[in-house]
Amino acid sequence: MNKHIYSIKNMFSSAPQSTTLVLKNYSPVTKSRQRSSHSSTKSPRRSLYSRVKVFDNLNNNNNNLFKSSTKASSSSEEEAEEEEEEEERIRTMKEKNVHRSFNRRNSLLLLTAGCLATAATSAASAPRPAIASATEEVSTAEDPSQRRVYFGNGCFWGRQHEFVLAEKEVMGRSDDRVQSLAGYAGGKRGGSGAKKDTVCYYYGSSDTVYERLGHAEVVQVEYETEGEFKTFADVYFRNFNKTPFGMQRVDPQDSGPGYRNVVGIPGGIENERLVKQLELANVNGMKLVKGEGNDFDARGKPTENDQINLVWIVDSNALPFYPAEMYHQFHDGLGYKFPDSYTLGLKKVAAKRGLIKKLPGCPEMRERSFADFESMES
Repeated sequence: MNKHIYSIKNMFSSAPQSTTLVLKNYSPVTKSRQRSSHSSTKSPRRSLYSRVKVFDNLNNNNNNLFKSSTKASSSSEEEAEEEEEEEERIRTMKEKNVHRSFNRRNSLLLLTAGCLATAATSAASAPRPAIASATEEVSTAEDPSQRRVYFGNGCFWGRQHEFVLAEKEVMGRSDDRVQSLAGYAGGKRGGSGAKKDTVCYYYGSSDTVYERLGHAEVVQVEYETEGEFKTFADVYFRNFNKTPFGMQRVDPQDSGPGYRNVVGIPGGIENERLVKQLELANVNGMKLVKGEGNDFDARGKPTENDQINLVWIVDSNALPFYPAEMYHQFHDGLGYKFPDSYTLGLKKVAAKRGLIKKLPGCPEMRERSFADFESMES
């Protein structure tokens, strides 16, 4: 019953407009009354035959209506079934499309993962570049002046020999590649007047004497890598002895600001890269203090004096290095002698290279050994 009602509802909702008008206008009772009233105008009394005929007509109309409604309901049911089939087909297609899309996405993901895995395998199997160690690193500066630093702690004669040994024995440098030079640095000024770039030992004029200008005896070296700088720093800090008051340089008999402990590096103590290497070499924990350059106050007191267990760290760009006279280069130690291959042979090679030379305004020390060197040089 419910099924027929649903079918009839569908029929009314889906039937053409003409059919709907017929069904809306149709009413068996109304029509019979209309006919009855129309017939009564002709004849007040109806015959049995006419009544039966009217009844038959009414039945025929009802049958036709039922047939059309049945046909319409069948049509509606077929259309409903077709709509359901169409919806089912569309839903199936969507599910297939989703499934295909999912499979395609998974395939792309798998392909991408495979490519990444292949790339990772190739990268892992490829030879890796060697990572520079603490002693094997690329050059830190193209400008050679930025690779030059100086170290001072006492008499520069003995310190130069120590650094030359490091160059030759640790770094494998030949005589014509040795760069260690004795000199003066750490002061705020050079000579006065025309001698502003002249800094000499005690034998020069008073306005060119290194200590009076605030400088200290130092050795300049040139490094290629941070590892080489660390080697020089190790050599430097080995030239101190332990005392109850801290670390003291190996030749304490020379005292005063001209022999103070000083290290000059580009940028000074703000150079974190090189200061880190100094800290690693400073195994005995000496104080590393920022220096501004030594000078003398109104009372004649040095602003950066010679102190035990303390190293002044200064900016080598602001406080440049001045080479010492030829006499002081590759000299014997203070109270001990070095081989002739060092004091004569290496000095001669350095002179031919132009690494060392006579300095204008700075007289050379007249000593027998140096006179012999001069005769050999000529």
